Amino acid sequence: MVVTNNVVLPEDSELTVEEVNLSTATLRAGSFHLGKYCENQNNEFMLCRFEEKDPRKCINEGKAVTACTLEFFRKVKKTCLAEFNQYANCIDKSSGEYSFRYCRKTQDVYDKCILENLNLERPPFGYFCEVRVHDTKRPKPAVEEKAVYPDATPALPVETEKKPARFGSRFYWMTE
Repeated sequence: MVVTNNVVLPEDSELTVEEVNLSTATLRAGSFHLGKYCENQNNEFMLCRFEEKDPRKCINEGKAVTACTLEFFRKVKKTCLAEFNQYANCIDKSSGEYSFRYCRKTQDVYDKCILENLNLERPPFGYFCEVRVHDTKRPKPAVEEKAVYPDATPALPVETEKKPARFGSRFYWMTE
């Protein structure tokens, strides 16, 4: 995309939303359930970004993803705060790369709490890699046709006289 004076940028009021102000360990602890909980909004946003190829046209879809994320973490805070904090703390302090493998016991307690209270099962391994069709209510954007440019220099007519080069061939080593 080329930026010119004709490009209209959104106002700050359009872009301002409440942020998800959480640490890396906290986001990793809730990532699987969050992905499942907000799957529809995430897919809608990514489809918009892919089809429109202009992030300004997908601001509302991005706001929906943020709102869904905030809603999820607020529900977790109301129902499973102690289990979640224990799991996030384990992820934060057990390894330098926020690994899940050292925290399987606290993960199991957290998963059971989420299943009981939010009725949300932890997705199986590879769930987010599976191919799924996303049904959207947004109209499909019009396909822009590729620009076709005429040749920069038209070729000489076939019957034109072709004089020999004034200073010989460019490939002097091949002519002798």
